[in-house]
Amino acid sequence: MSLYRDAAIVLRTHKLGEADRIVTLLGRSKGKVRAVAKGVRRTRSRFGARLEPGMVVDVQCYEGRSLDTVTQAESLAPYGDQIARDYAAWTAASAMLETADRLTEEREPITAQFTLLAGGLSALAAGQHDSSLLLDSYLVRAVSVAGWAPTFDACAGCGAPGPHRAFNLASGGAVCSSCRPPGSAAPRPETFTLLGALLVGDWSTASTSDDRTRQEASGLVSAYVQWHLERGVRSLRLVDRTADTAAVREGTR
Repeated sequence: MSLYRDAAIVLRTHKLGEADRIVTLLGRSKGKVRAVAKGVRRTRSRFGARLEPGMVVDVQCYEGRSLDTVTQAESLAPYGDQIARDYAAWTAASAMLETADRLTEEREPITAQFTLLAGGLSALAAGQHDSSLLLDSYLVRAVSVAGWAPTFDACAGCGAPGPHRAFNLASGGAVCSSCRPPGSAAPRPETFTLLGALLVGDWSTASTSDDRTRQEASGLVSAYVQWHLERGVRSLRLVDRTADTAAVREGTR
């Protein structure tokens, strides 16, 4: 077995036996790995608290055939502890962590996904922006890195310059009147503007959006992400979403 060290974000954990845990980590260099953390559920564990979801750690592991073994973990950024004190931030972080888990394959390094998730958790912990906006921005960027970049201006079908008035999940975003499939959603122009701002990180534009625009944008983002993942993100059910995402999904399939 080989020993390695990596900066990693804890995505999720599972109990194993009476005192151990299986920890799913998204490493900067190694990609997603699953490792056994022995004895971390004991009160005298040296690093149990550092291996909680949302924590960024410097981890040392032995590489195994199916599961690695954590031998050391040092805290780099205790985002999990800070985020857990705010329910809205905690639910947004949970959705980020679950989405990152779904978008990555084991032992396939994608540094951009690690960097994006670390930045999103940092912004949530610092309370830099509204947690719902941070979540939506993370989601559209994460699926873009995964190869499903949506378009909110030019037509996803023919490339005609926008703005356009229709949005279709299967087509990849905004669609013109000629390419618009039946049942496409018809967001307000302000919603397309907000979505574009979230994709590029234009926070001066995003922060001035009103509640109705944010709700509509959140519905489209949630539906778009789950369409491409081909299954729901369970943590999104905990997030306060008042937009009718079910209607959006039904109208664009």
